Amino acid sequence: MRYRMRSCHPHRAALTSAQIEYLVVCYDDEHRKVRLSLRQADILTALATDEKLLSQGGGVPDLQRGDVGTGDTAPVFHPEFGRFMLEATPGKPWGIGFKDLLDVERNMKWRRKIAKEHMASSEFPITLTTFPRLGAKENSIVPYYPPSGDKLRSQFLPDEIANPHIRFPTLAANIRARRGRKVEINVPVFRDEKTPWPFKDPTVDYDLRNWPEDDDVRNGAAKDNHIYMDAMAFGMGSCCLQITFQAMNIGEGRKMYDQLSPLGPILLALTAATPIYKGFLADTDVRWNQISRAVDDRTPEELGEKPLENDRWRIPKSRYASNSTYISQDARLRKEYLDPDLVIDEKLKQRLIEGGLDDRLATHFAHLFIRDPIVVFAEDLKELDLDKADHFENLQSTNWQHMRFKPPPQGSDIGWRVEFRPMEIQITDFENAAFSIFIVLITRAILSFDLNFYIPIPRTTENMETAHIRDAVNTQKFHFRKNPFPYRPVRVAGASGTSTPIPFSRPPTPVGRVEDEYEPMTINEVINGKTSADGDGFPGLVPLVESYLNSVNVDVETRCELARYLALIQKRADGSLWTAAKWIRHFVQTHPDYKKDSVVDEGVTYDLVKAVERITRNEGRDGFAEEMLGKRQ
Repeated sequence: MRYRMRSCHPHRAALTSAQIEYLVVCYDDEHRKVRLSLRQADILTALATDEKLLSQGGGVPDLQRGDVGTGDTAPVFHPEFGRFMLEATPGKPWGIGFKDLLDVERNMKWRRKIAKEHMASSEFPITLTTFPRLGAKENSIVPYYPPSGDKLRSQFLPDEIANPHIRFPTLAANIRARRGRKVEINVPVFRDEKTPWPFKDPTVDYDLRNWPEDDDVRNGAAKDNHIYMDAMAFGMGSCCLQITFQAMNIGEGRKMYDQLSPLGPILLALTAATPIYKGFLADTDVRWNQISRAVDDRTPEELGEKPLENDRWRIPKSRYASNSTYISQDARLRKEYLDPDLVIDEKLKQRLIEGGLDDRLATHFAHLFIRDPIVVFAEDLKELDLDKADHFENLQSTNWQHMRFKPPPQGSDIGWRVEFRPMEIQITDFENAAFSIFIVLITRAILSFDLNFYIPIPRTTENMETAHIRDAVNTQKFHFRKNPFPYRPVRVAGASGTSTPIPFSRPPTPVGRVEDEYEPMTINEVINGKTSADGDGFPGLVPLVESYLNSVNVDVETRCELARYLALIQKRADGSLWTAAKWIRHFVQTHPDYKKDSVVDEGVTYDLVKAVERITRNEGRDGFAEEMLGKRQ
């Protein structure tokens, strides 16, 4: 099917930033070992003092700055939670033209090249979501520090693994303190032929008594048949791909936020890249729930484990979770789509309404602000400065949902922005560029064609869980809206080349059963489309993008380049190309040293990371990893 529609706004939703996070690994080739390098500070210092880089506008910003950029402006490197991580953003926003999108991949390659040039010869910046043996019994970091410290209080990781800036260790300590115990992360282990069953994580020390929280494992925190982790670093030490858009105005930003929200689980599953934790194959493929648990500061009362006495609410989700609100004033937003379990601060909502916010936006922020601040700088409490938004940003930035609605910064000409957060980092810059560009193009198609992807929020929550299932791309179905079109004529090109209008069953404000508006679909059907028995059906996200590109003026060369990226998305969705999670899992299970016992030992890890570096450098042009990248030239 090809849908012929007229685009009314061809150049909206400008891409301002595609954020890349790297793990810095250090090789010991003589002993065939690879570890995480804790030299973040040294690398950032080298970047910050590079005169050539600074002359191009790049370098290292202050922790609170948000520089982004493209073109010949050098990228900006930021510290991240782990001392083994780097974050890189472009030096200025991208333009709104289609040719600007072709700069995304080049800019990503440039970022990695610059990062590598400021590292030791034995180090390399890889884009894996997690390091396979972080927290394993054998040393996984260099320089080595034994597991200890009163911030993390971890059995497996030292405090020195976290960035020493006061914000990061304080976050970890305050989450643990508010929770009243250490965070509890249990990931189902993959059961192979020789995996001991029931599986008891052999890295757990049940007799350890360094801290009161060490009683956790003796009280059931470490579950059978699961990989157990106990610190924020196991979540916030993960890498991801995050995309930020500049909206034309607040109304457009709110629409982008709502319409991209149901796409989050789809893109999470499509980018799956996390099949290993702490030296064991997991029975899940993505990182999301692990980060959610790593920063879950809910008390036993908020979790529903005890009656409410000191706390105000029972809270269904961690502060790192899928979205629970819609915020657009779209007439098609039915109350049945909203989260029936949404918890809000009613008094705060009323104050926001009295201050001028409408009900939906007031509800959104009244929900975010049921959370306590988990880091507050003492100087910010001395005097309330109404010209600053520090307290707002403190709460906003520690509500880590899969979409984020970002008001303009105080005193800045930056407008309303929307951040798309669920995607896993990919091994190659080509893949990361492909997914970044795809999200830009589907966003423009949504705005230009006034598409409607609303489904009830609880269904999106379910979809996020489904995305964790091993090889969900090929084995699972996701709730998705059947008919995305507005109430206006759409013409479908038939085999003879003639066009026939398709009538619509719903007016702009839908009526009837909400359950009739969506159905379970495979990711292939969501991305590439499906045809029903009557010849109708969901068009597919890529065909919608192609229809959008047909409706605007794109030169042939640019269109061909964009087609390369869309082809990767299509082939990933139909299963002809593997996700990184599937490729990594296959690499481990076919490695001659793997004993079919779910253990990913040091030798296998060394070969795996070396293979990832080879893929990064060659991007499959040498025929390696063809299952994941296809044939490249």
